[in-house]
Amino acid sequence: MAKKSTAQATWGGRFSEGPAELMLRFSESVSFDKRLAPYDIQGSKAQAAMLAHVGIITAKERDAIHKGLDAIFAEINAGKFTWDIALEDVHMNIEQALKKRVPAAAKLHTARSRNDQVATDMRLFFKDAAIRIQETLTELLRVLVDVAGQNQKIYIPGYTHLQRAQPVSVAHHLLAYVEMFGRDRERFAAFAERANWCPLGSGAIAGTTLPIDREFSAKYLGFVDAKGRPQVTPNSMDAVADRDLFIEFASACALCGVHFSRVAEDMILWSSSEFGFAVMPDNFTTGSSLMPQKKNPDSLEILRGKAARLQGNLTTLFTLVKGLPLTYNRDLQDDKPPVFDSCDTVIISLEVLRETLQDMKVNAARCAAAVADPLLLATDLADYLVRKGVPFRDAHHAVGGVVALAEKQGVPLNKLTLEQVRGVDKNFGSDWVEVFDLPTAMRSRERPGMPGPKQVTSQIARWKKLLK
Repeated sequence: MAKKSTAQATWGGRFSEGPAELMLRFSESVSFDKRLAPYDIQGSKAQAAMLAHVGIITAKERDAIHKGLDAIFAEINAGKFTWDIALEDVHMNIEQALKKRVPAAAKLHTARSRNDQVATDMRLFFKDAAIRIQETLTELLRVLVDVAGQNQKIYIPGYTHLQRAQPVSVAHHLLAYVEMFGRDRERFAAFAERANWCPLGSGAIAGTTLPIDREFSAKYLGFVDAKGRPQVTPNSMDAVADRDLFIEFASACALCGVHFSRVAEDMILWSSSEFGFAVMPDNFTTGSSLMPQKKNPDSLEILRGKAARLQGNLTTLFTLVKGLPLTYNRDLQDDKPPVFDSCDTVIISLEVLRETLQDMKVNAARCAAAVADPLLLATDLADYLVRKGVPFRDAHHAVGGVVALAEKQGVPLNKLTLEQVRGVDKNFGSDWVEVFDLPTAMRSRERPGMPGPKQVTSQIARWKKLLK
């Protein structure tokens, strides 16, 4: 039989006995939502200030509440605060501790519900989390741009279908990821703007009959637009029931995870013996317990795993919300662990990727050997014929015939004779082999977005300016 609790919940006036001890353990959230303590205290200080502003409590009571909250915050930061699962969550733990010190704290919850309280806490958390992730992304972007700048003159095969396709510089390859992470940074910035609306004052579902000032609370907490005007949520039911921000945040984290997972996969390939394009730093790799020669790219493999975890968090939130009626339902208590985990996972993953790439060493000799493959310039050979007036489809077919001939003869594409290639298409001239000069080929790619040296230099300069 379940043990009965003697604890009296703040909502216990309606009940003849407290919840079972098993129910307390099952339903508590303070084990994870205590992370919201700084934001809960901010929100409570705003509530006290607003109540004093409209005359529901006195300035003296407000000051006493603020002083008590500051003392509790200091205890929490020092690790001296005792969290009690019988009080269910972060809100009740702080409120009960405050009431023991400050009699006026009994008035603090006037015109407020835990519903709008936690909604406010989470929006404050989201704003901070978005800033932290943007800062971490900026640090990664700086490293990527710096490494790209160091490797502008090193060329490698670019790949489609994991087959050699066309030559690009290491810099151009890394700049592709700069663009992706740059979009991630913009995505979190846009998310922070959508989080910047204050739900405090929405109550449990329908606000309050008391003369509160929601705009005052919003301004106090920094929920303001670019001109300093307060921004409050326009619908009390949506304010407490909506979880779009949770899903949007987890989605942005999951997409960022896809990006760092793709970088990780490229680097795993580059550091393999088969590719040998780069060497990963010792302090972000490990060895084998059996094979002494091994150097495993563990940091990169774990990054791929973390990306899957982020996608799982997003799926959890979608499933949690999909069938819920308005407004608040206790299911929503489980909306926080996936969000907290996504935040922490993204930040540490970006930091690990940054440190791994920062000390990565590119193997110029292996890159040069790989990019010397003349097949990488087969498309350039088709373009050569196009410039002589051959329709591209015909040029493509002709070059395909030349490639097949080289394979049949067992020689590199550029070692066929003029007579042999003219046997495939009479438009080949004596200058056809000039197509295979790599520097010339790269200088031919100087239009916007292409990997030409000047274009790459320009993009690096653009990003350095953006990241100042």
